[in-house]
Amino acid sequence: MNDTDIERQVRSALYLVAPDLEGEPLDRQRRYRDQYEFDSMDFLRYVTELHQLTGADIPEGDYPRLETLEGAMAYLKEKEQARSAGGAGGAS
Repeated sequence: MNDTDIERQVRSALYLVAPDLEGEPLDRQRRYRDQYEFDSMDFLRYVTELHQLTGADIPEGDYPRLETLEGAMAYLKEKEQARSAGGAGGAS
């Protein structure tokens, strides 16, 4: 999976939770909650959607890595590389 595919999945998860954000500017390095009215329940739904879309297991301790577009992309890329190499963190 390339970066474009990963970004598409992250944005899809975000827009499923907050469809009104689609088309809005998104700072790749700024936390969602600092850019938008994205509360803790929205964030939990976003993490759930990421899991559903990617199949990646996302432990609670990793949640802070998902607070930005850039962070979520890097995290999912690592998960994909681990899965491809036969490591842990794959589909559930």
